[in-house]
Formats: sequence, structure tokens, C-alpha cells
Amino acid sequence: MGPGLAAASTASVLTAAALEGTPYDLVVSAGIGGGFLPEARVGSLVVADEIVAADLGAETDDGFLSVTELGFGSVRHQPPADLVRLVGDAVGAPAGAVLTVSTVTGTAERAAALRERHPTALAEAMEGFGVAEAAAVHGVPVLEVRAISNPVGPRDRAAWRIPDALAALTEGFGKLVPVLESWNRHDQ
Repeated sequence: MGPGLAAASTASVLTAAALEGTPYDLVVSAGIGGGFLPEARVGSLVVADEIVAADLGAETDDGFLSVTELGFGSVRHQPPADLVRLVGDAVGAPAGAVLTVSTVTGTAERAAALRERHPTALAEAMEGFGVAEAAAVHGVPVLEVRAISNPVGPRDRAAWRIPDALAALTEGFGKLVPVLESWNRHDQ
């Protein structure tokens, strides 16, 4: 769990495939996450049109500054727009930012702060940015799809619907596979 493990694992798989002469054409980060209401309800899917490291930066007297604002790199990756649109259409999912966080949101205040900084955010999870960083190093496009298991906000484990989210993800992938098989990044 977390962006560090996701980055290391993804980089290892991509490196091994490249060394074997069978490099990947696309990396898909998929799983469950928290959804920002009302756009991303429990049991629904979302597709990332940007993958954002939402809490990578510094807290200052003037508020949060991202790594990008500090001058130390980027906190955003953008999946191919045409693929995002095709996937969203195929699975009936909205597209928006999926935030990668190192600490899951557990309060209404933090949820509000994240939405204020990232108004297009649909979901938060813990792996997407790490996967995207590894894909970028290898020059491979990335896609992130999340099934919503709980609302972002006050922590209420009794309200989590992990089986519903996993069922939605499974159903979505049934519709997603033909899109992924027909998409060719070189047609861009």
C-alpha cells in the first residue's frame, strides 16, 4: 500500500519486461478508493484525467505548497485524453482528478481542504501517483480507474462497501478490456 511501494513494484515489472524485449504499451492502476460526493458515489467508477500527488509538499504559514510550487518537480500526470474519454464512455464513469494521498482523509475539514486545492477531484487513493511516476520514467502512458468504496471525509469504517466497489471494478473491467485492446497509443 502507498505510492512508494506502487512505484517500486511498477518500475520493477516495467524494467523486467523491457529487458526481456516485451515492453508494455500501457500501465493501468486500478483499485478502490474514497469518492468525493456527490460526483463519485459508493459503488461507482471514476477515471482519472489527472493523477495528482495531493499531499506531497510542505505545510507553511501561508498554507500548503505542492512540490511543484516549491520548485522540486511535478505532482501531476495526465493520462492520454482520448483513452480517458473512451474508457469513461465504455464504463459509464466520469473523468476527473484522482488524488494520491499518503494519509487517507478522515475528517470533513481535510476533505474540504483537498476539494478546495483540487476542485476537479473525484476520488482519493494511495497508489496512482507512484504507478504514474514509474510509467513516466519508462515512457509508458498510464491510466487510473477507481471503484468507490466509501465517501471521502469523516472516517466511518462501518460505511465502507468494499465488496460493492470490487464488484463494480470487476464489471467495469469486463467493459474496459475491448477498449484497451483496441487503443493504440501510436495513433495519437
